[in-house]
Amino acid sequence: MMNTILDFWAQWLRPSAGLPVVQWSLLLAVAALAGSWCQRALGLPQVLGYAAVGTLAGLAGFNGAVWPLQGIALFLLELSLAVVLFECGGRIPLRWFRHNPMVLVQSLLESALTYFAVYATLRWLELPAQVAGPLALVAIAASPAVLVRVVADTRATGPVTDRATVLATLSTLWALALGSARAEQMNRPSEGLLGAVLPVLMVLGVSIAVAALLALALRLALRWMSPAGENTAVLLLALIAAAAAVAAHLGGSAPLAALLAGMLLKQIYPRPWAWPRQPGSAATLLGMLMFVLVSAVAAQADWDAAVTQLALTLVGVRLLAKAVGVALGKVGSGASWKQAFWVGGALMPMSAVALLLVSQFASAAPDTGAQIARVALPAILLMELLGAMIATVALSRAGESPRPLAPLAPLAPLLRRVPGNETSENAGGDHAA
Repeated sequence: MMNTILDFWAQWLRPSAGLPVVQWSLLLAVAALAGSWCQRALGLPQVLGYAAVGTLAGLAGFNGAVWPLQGIALFLLELSLAVVLFECGGRIPLRWFRHNPMVLVQSLLESALTYFAVYATLRWLELPAQVAGPLALVAIAASPAVLVRVVADTRATGPVTDRATVLATLSTLWALALGSARAEQMNRPSEGLLGAVLPVLMVLGVSIAVAALLALALRLALRWMSPAGENTAVLLLALIAAAAAVAAHLGGSAPLAALLAGMLLKQIYPRPWAWPRQPGSAATLLGMLMFVLVSAVAAQADWDAAVTQLALTLVGVRLLAKAVGVALGKVGSGASWKQAFWVGGALMPMSAVALLLVSQFASAAPDTGAQIARVALPAILLMELLGAMIATVALSRAGESPRPLAPLAPLAPLLRRVPGNETSENAGGDHAA
């Protein structure tokens, strides 16, 4: 019957963008409604609504993105991530590390502890080293994209928010550099020290070169264009898109290049850099697309008891390792024990960066990549949803979010029992009520 109807209408059909465009358009429309409802009715970040819609679409068999990601889907993910990371990089003054170098030490400590803890645990569970290693690299990456969205929706501001944003961005820097190099190494295996170092140098070299050109181009443009102008906003997005395409084509990392470009522009632009308001709508659309794409792809993973156990183990070890790493690295960083605890909670989200790395592994080595994705995709889906909730609670209980969190009120008695948090009950209690 359906074939008869299609044959009947075939003479009136005209070539267009196709059914996938209709599917994605409707999916984004539903995601926008869900995100708005999630924030207005539940008082929770919109990213949870976006991820929930993508999850339901993935579980329903939505085939709008082919795994491993390739073509336009891969470019849109890289572009969305590049826009977010450029903004995050533009908020990190490198001079700050000279006055407070322990922040950099704290980031290296929590990232290294996360890697070795996850790797050792997965090896103990008898996963092969070629699978456990990439999974440990994926676990390093926090999600600045989710955290920035949570911060914007909860209007959080303060030392915990700033420290968490910086540490999430730095963990992404390490994960992208090492993960992209590891994918290149899997694609071109070789013996010796040179074969191990060359992929790292190639990814870093191309990414740094593209980042320098992007930052220089924007610096020259800002000499005679207003930072708040509409044309400047269009130029900014266009150059980030071009840089993302060039970096990926030459063997670098598009998100890493954008992140480094933001950090470089912060250094060479004499006036305080602020993200222009004009790209807001385009950046919001790209961000929404990114969250829906990540959850839709991750939800299509094959679930069984063994995979679920491995994913939950990875998530649990990662959560503990990041919390302990941030706490140990607080010495000399200017943060209290209570602040370090909530910073560790804010680093829990895992989303687009992790999915991009898993996709690179899957493309470089299909057999090994399938084993990596089998464990990583459920963990990514879980930490995009649960991680956003944990980050929201952390910022609220730190007393830096003025927005009410009514759905999370039942968690307040448990959170008050956290060591070092008893004295802050009045400061954070209103936010969790």
